[in-house]
Amino acid sequence: METRTEWEPRAGRSRRQRDLAGEHAFTDIGQLVLLAVFMAVWTTDSFVFRFSGFLSAHVPAFIRWPAGLALVATSALIAVAAHRRIFGDTAGRSGVVADGVYAIVRHPMYLGSWLCFLGLTLTTLSLAATGVLLVMLAFYLFVSRHEEKLLLAMFGSRYREYQAATPMFFPIRFRALKRAGLSP
Repeated sequence: METRTEWEPRAGRSRRQRDLAGEHAFTDIGQLVLLAVFMAVWTTDSFVFRFSGFLSAHVPAFIRWPAGLALVATSALIAVAAHRRIFGDTAGRSGVVADGVYAIVRHPMYLGSWLCFLGLTLTTLSLAATGVLLVMLAFYLFVSRHEEKLLLAMFGSRYREYQAATPMFFPIRFRALKRAGLSP
């Protein structure tokens, strides 16, 4: 969840980014490293060595590839909509952004990125890539929780209400997990 405020920018931020809440110091480099690791693992496992892609023998390619590519396309739509909402024509507004795709999930850019990798994983059913995908989800959860601490400090009860009303990543509520204290 990105937000807007009139606070001064951090060093190195562009004028257009000055009103964002901030992110964890490892967010950008972490995403790049995980992208490289995922692509290396997925490519080598799916197309070169084929260590863990044995499940693909049980699901025909005419099902895997369209489903995976549809998920990649959907992920791009989600990420672009989130990016436009934060950096587009409405970039000057201050406050908690809770409309558009942000009314569905609090972190649609991270969700869009993760769904892209999930889509690629579905095309080949690589278990090795699935392992990296789970690490990516844990990473996004980690950086999102950091960002949400910043947002709570900036917007207090307004952001807490938004948190209560809007799921973090997936547009469904896991009530049983939440009761057990395990829901993100």
